[in-house]
Amino acid sequence: MRFLRLGEPGHERPAALIPGTETAYDISTITADINGDFLRTWQSKRDIINSGIFPVLDFSEIRIGPPIARPHAVYGVGLNYADHAAEAKLELSAEPVVFSKTPNSLCGPHDDVVLPLGSEKGDWEVELGVVIGAPAYQLSSVSDAAEVIAGYVAANDVSERAWQLEHGSQIMKGKTFPTANPVGPFLVTADEVPDPGAISLDLRVNGIERQHGTTANLIFPVGHLVWYISQFARLEPGDLINTGTPAGVGIGHTPPVFLQDGDVIELSVGDLGAHRNRVVIPKAA
Repeated sequence: MRFLRLGEPGHERPAALIPGTETAYDISTITADINGDFLRTWQSKRDIINSGIFPVLDFSEIRIGPPIARPHAVYGVGLNYADHAAEAKLELSAEPVVFSKTPNSLCGPHDDVVLPLGSEKGDWEVELGVVIGAPAYQLSSVSDAAEVIAGYVAANDVSERAWQLEHGSQIMKGKTFPTANPVGPFLVTADEVPDPGAISLDLRVNGIERQHGTTANLIFPVGHLVWYISQFARLEPGDLINTGTPAGVGIGHTPPVFLQDGDVIELSVGDLGAHRNRVVIPKAA
């Protein structure tokens, strides 16, 4: 099953794509949104969703929002690919490097990415995103993680490296501006993703390939990350975990290559969908 949210910001309608079709059905009669409450119980509604009795939405003509309504929490994982750690000239960590992003950093897969005022060091990070579907706190084992995953999304952990590295070296500062986390277009349910460790990751800026990788190279795989984060934080349905990015980010180039006003970022994450975002950099008055 694939879920998406269609409409202008703050007015998105929940929709579903039935497997084997490209038709989006408006499911707002059975849920107000693609949120934690829905993700916790959606499987009990599978049969009625598959019935196709709902109104059809032409999503080629409607804005696609992030496929999950504002989550309780958004987590990022740093240095989770060896080649990315190498380009950053940093040693691999014995445990996952986890940081927070704000829930209001999410935006749609085709929305503008609006960097902070006067930004000169905007950067890109294509990632597999994991969406939680059940409460999870201090899971007993990595194998328990599969039971609390609702599905997966294509994500871009957009970063502003000056705020991240030059203002007290707190990662979160460069990761939380509005539109710092394009997500979507779909939330693909876990039953449709047989192996989250075998998903390709590709990103281009202005048509030039910048990143090409695979989740097979994750240092800490999906299940381990969900288990690990649950040891110190209560994961809630609808929460998002960005699992890390492979090599090819702008700051990893010599010299670094950063985003400019008007640039276009395009990415794809396996069969989870594609993004196309225009970069906007507001100028000081």
